[in-house]
Formats: sequence, C-alpha cells, structure tokens
Amino acid sequence: MSPPPQPPPPPPQPPPNTLHRKPTSLPDFFFTAFSLFILLSSSHKHATNLFPPLFSFPIYPRRFLKFPTMSLNPAQNSNRHQFPNPNSLSDWLRPRLPSDSFASWGAKPGTKNVHNLWLEISEGETSLTDSNPPTRTVEVVIVRVLGKNDLVLIESHQELSDGSVRTRSRPLSEKMKPGETVDSAVIRAVKEELGSIVGGCLGNCVRIVPGSYSKKAEERVSVSYPGLPARYVLHTVEAWVDGLPEGEFATDEGEEYGDSDEKRVAAGAVYCKKHYWKWVDSGSV
Repeated sequence: MSPPPQPPPPPPQPPPNTLHRKPTSLPDFFFTAFSLFILLSSSHKHATNLFPPLFSFPIYPRRFLKFPTMSLNPAQNSNRHQFPNPNSLSDWLRPRLPSDSFASWGAKPGTKNVHNLWLEISEGETSLTDSNPPTRTVEVVIVRVLGKNDLVLIESHQELSDGSVRTRSRPLSEKMKPGETVDSAVIRAVKEELGSIVGGCLGNCVRIVPGSYSKKAEERVSVSYPGLPARYVLHTVEAWVDGLPEGEFATDEGEEYGDSDEKRVAAGAVYCKKHYWKWVDSGSV
C-alpha cells in the first residue's frame, strides 16, 4: 500500500520588516505635483543665487566671423635691400662681383658708378637679389614715338656728365617709379627727355595708341654696370608726340633729383646731359 500524498507547501511569507505601500491614486499624484511646483516657484530666485549654473550661454549667442587674412605682395618686400649710403652698397657688392668688372664702374666710358645704383635703389627703381652675383631687376617703360612715313624716333646716343658718349640706338625709355602706372611713366619720360623741345604741352601733345601695350621680360648683363646681371621688365607702348622736329635733334636732360634729399649723392653720379635723336624706319627697331 502506497503512502498518502504530501500536502502542498505553504505560500512564501514576506519578510517581517517589509512595508506594503498602497499604490498612489491619480488625485494624490496631481496634488503632489502641484505642491512641488508651488515650492519651486517661490524659491526660484534664491536657488538661482545660491547655485549659479556652471556654464552660462547668452540668449543670442555671438557669431564668430572668419576674417580673411591679408598678405603682403611678395614683390614689395622680397629680395630688396636698403643701404644707408653708397659706401655701404659698395662694400656689399665688392665680394659678390668680379673685381675687374666692378672696378670699371664709372671708369669705363659709358658706364655708371655705385652712386648711380644707390640712387636707383633709394628711389625704388631697382632691386637687388641676395645672390652671388646679385641680379638687378628694373621695370622700364619704352615709348615708340611714331612719326610720318612709318618712322619711329630713337635715341642714337647720349652725352654724359663725365664727357663720355654712350651709344643707345633704341626708342625713348625710362625706369619706372614704384607704384607708377604705364601712362604716368610715359608722360614723365617724355617730359624728362623731350621736354626741352615739346615744352609744357605734355598733357595734350602725348597720345598713346590704344591697344599698343605689350610686356615682356629680358635677362642680360647690364651695360651700365659691367658684371652685374640684370632682369628688365619692359612695358612698351606706341605714342604720338606733337611738336617734334622732323629731322635729327638734341634735347637737354631734366634735373632728375632737383627736389630730393639725394641731390648731394647725385652730384657724384654719372648722369646724362644731352640726348641725341633721329627718325628711323619702324621695321628696324
């Protein structure tokens, strides 16, 4: 005979310290939330002062604008040297040039001296690279003055202040000043080299031919400064100039440094006293 079945185990009893909480009713929930809202509203100012926020952001945040950076034009500062006087320039050039070539500056007919180069640098007409040998860079305006019967005016030669004669055989040309436009350089070139003939009518008697402008660069050894390589940036235009003789003629050079502080240094430079001009066939130049 089998034993009788065991009775089922009693249900588990809760721990003696466990509290039975009555579920919160919906009205009690709203009452509690409303009370909490009143409490927080009344103490908002004090709580704000006692517990300031860690980070503060304005209502309208400031916009951070990105400004473009400005850079200098490299041509304005690169490879430019300033020398306080011609002697300092001479000391700088001497170890960088062939001694025989440098010694011929101002001594060989048709050449210029250190005073001339120093004036060009001081006036901003010339820059020198820091190389061995240095390279002289010059911006030049060339004016092909047109005449009758398809002729062009050229400067055949110059008479210099030291009594020497320098052969030119080229159209009117002039070194450009810093920041000078081609049109302004043309007027100044005509004034300085042809002014003794055309007089004061420059604004009316010089007419640049539209569309005649061209630009190119050339590199060659300077005739004025033997042994010094040069880079010429040539700005060429054609122009009509009224009041010029039809045959050969000569003009006196205007005083280039008459109103400048460099006049004392210019007295030691070799300068052009007289220009000699003639008309040639336009196809020959």
